[in-house]
Amino acid sequence: MVHEELSARLNDGGYKNWLKAGYCLLKLREGLHPFTDSEMRSFHGNLVTRNPGLRQPCRSGCRPRGNQVGKLRTSSHLQLRPGQDKANSEWRNVILRHHTNPRGMVNWGNCRPPLWNQDHWELAKAYMPRGQAGVKGAELCDASALLNLLNFCSHFNYVDQHCVREVIRCRNELMHSCEMRVCDQWMRRYQVSIQQLLQQFTHLPEVAAAGQQILEMLAVDLSVLVPGVDRVDGSLSEGVEPESISQWEADLLRERLQELLTDTDTQDTEELLRLRDFLLANRDLSDQFSSELQTITSMETQMRRRGEGGGNEVETPE
Repeated sequence: MVHEELSARLNDGGYKNWLKAGYCLLKLREGLHPFTDSEMRSFHGNLVTRNPGLRQPCRSGCRPRGNQVGKLRTSSHLQLRPGQDKANSEWRNVILRHHTNPRGMVNWGNCRPPLWNQDHWELAKAYMPRGQAGVKGAELCDASALLNLLNFCSHFNYVDQHCVREVIRCRNELMHSCEMRVCDQWMRRYQVSIQQLLQQFTHLPEVAAAGQQILEMLAVDLSVLVPGVDRVDGSLSEGVEPESISQWEADLLRERLQELLTDTDTQDTEELLRLRDFLLANRDLSDQFSSELQTITSMETQMRRRGEGGGNEVETPE
């Protein structure tokens, strides 16, 4: 029966909390999209105005090669063509100069260096987690990407960084929750963190609107009433259609799947397999994520074969 499996999942208080907290992240990113796009456009424009050399096009086909970790000002894994393309060399130095953590990571693989002189979002992606290479605008970014941009790009130093990092911490705890459940105590701490961040942007209509939706969601006791099925604990969700709940549930699960499948260097196989088992246990979800489940099955088969063959480790070149 339609929505019966969703109804059963929402009868689990911990999962319901996980879903509500994830909804808040979806709304936060919607509110931050216009702000981050506008700010990075301004930041990019100011950089090229102060340094006209940054306007020069790349003529050498520069491309990223791996990541850059630690000692940002002295090491580089951004591969420049023979002759050291001057414009992209300057862009590299500017990006490092405006990175807030000298021991952090620059995911050069997110970027297309030849576009730095004309595309503000290619600049923004240097301050984001890996996996952003195909993302061409703020509106396509998830909350993690935007929060990391606020945290690691010095242009946003006027935003309370403690508030940003607290929401990042909560987001990571939420998305790495093995059972996709969080307790009521965690939710209260999370609500404080996200409200403190939202207070930084009360002058922005989009963020204010998102904040109102977040507050409303945190006050709702989500549940779905299925005709012919015993009513689950709690009241019927006020003004939230089952289709909407199902959609943001799918968005959150897809975000987690993509993160686990993309970050091959630190891939948590155990967590990936747990998520696979959860999807397989719910027919509505296994139908939605059939292609991702096939990918996981293929990966598991490859890992098993490597294990049977001795599993020789190959060092990744710098």
